[in-house]
Amino acid sequence: MNIVVIGGGTGSTVVLEGLKKYRELHLSVIVGMMDDGGSNAVVRDELGLLPLSDVRKSILALSEDNESNYLRRLLTYRYSGCDNLNGHTLGNLLMIAMSDILGSEIEAIDTLSQMFGVRGSVIPVTLDDVRLVAEYDDGTKIVGEHYIDEPEKDINIVKFYLNGKAQAFPRAIQAIKEADYIILGPGDLYTTLLPNLLVDGIGKAMKKSHAKIVYISNLMTKIGQTRHKSVKDIVNIIEGYIGRNLDYVLLNSGRIPKEAFQRYIEDGENLIKDDIDESKGHTIIRKDLVANDDIKQEKGDILKRSFVRHDSRKVGKALYRIFTKSPLGRFFRNIFGQYID
Repeated sequence: MNIVVIGGGTGSTVVLEGLKKYRELHLSVIVGMMDDGGSNAVVRDELGLLPLSDVRKSILALSEDNESNYLRRLLTYRYSGCDNLNGHTLGNLLMIAMSDILGSEIEAIDTLSQMFGVRGSVIPVTLDDVRLVAEYDDGTKIVGEHYIDEPEKDINIVKFYLNGKAQAFPRAIQAIKEADYIILGPGDLYTTLLPNLLVDGIGKAMKKSHAKIVYISNLMTKIGQTRHKSVKDIVNIIEGYIGRNLDYVLLNSGRIPKEAFQRYIEDGENLIKDDIDESKGHTIIRKDLVANDDIKQEKGDILKRSFVRHDSRKVGKALYRIFTKSPLGRFFRNIFGQYID
């Protein structure tokens, strides 16, 4: 069974880590290439490479686990206290070196995937160097994923596009064509999910695909993106970019850890309002999906991160139940279920 995850951010890694234990699933992740914040700004502006952080995260998420976990710890190690390296991860530096050695970022991704025993495929959505552009209801315009992701005030996006033409990488289109299920989310609406749908060919391929599309809603609102928006609002926006209805909407019904929740409230955020029903043909599934442990900021990380996350095991289990409800899914479960890690 072919499963395609579209996004590439931290939310996508949660999904990949939750699903990779089901050995009968062939996993592919289509990774957004518009990030220009933190270490990616240096990678793009000074080295002329496409952003590497989400690619690195996806490779790690799909890699074979090892008992010591030293490789994972090394690749996620983030430098601090050094002006030239501050904010960079060792994994990003390794990818830069491999790209230089092989003369191609694609070859670097493929080689590192082999080195770390990746169970599936990591696919850039495009190889074109483009930036995100957002126009707001107050008349302002912002260029750059990093600035859109962290606006200085609460404003509403009314127009969203790329600053140039971006053609989908052929492997991404092929993965969508062959998919049985396509997973969107969790992830920031305008800086993780929709950027992939702006790339020429992606939305059209999804519209024509026979695959069922599953959307996993974020847990909390975010300034400049989903504050004051409900689940129904967000689903309508996503469907507008794809040109077809989502098949499944997966929502969290679990309790957010109190201390983490209070931090969001103090920042002006709240739970995304659950107001969606099955009137448009969506199958709505509500499960406890939240991680109960309190996630800390990484040492040396200069970007603002989410501290409330989905639990990979819970998400993987909920998705697998969706996959195995179909006749094809039950067949795979009965034949290959013994191979679950």
